[in-house]
Amino acid sequence: MTTWEYATVPLMVHATKQILDNWGSDGWELVAVLPGAPTGAPATTPEGNMVPPPPGNPVAYFKRPVEG
Repeated sequence: MTTWEYATVPLMVHATKQILDNWGSDGWELVAVLPGAPTGAPATTPEGNMVPPPPGNPVAYFKRPVEG
């Protein structure tokens, strides 16, 4: 039976391809890319109006078989 190890990696938009290529060359398979967590901006304006939180950096999820 194959067992897996996993990694989560924040992606910088200006270097996404390089980051993915580096992890791929180490044997990691990309499973998914999801939006990152909000960066902590206020949920309301000073006037009390609701504003959506800004997106954080996307996060890549990788897996690879465990050797052994």
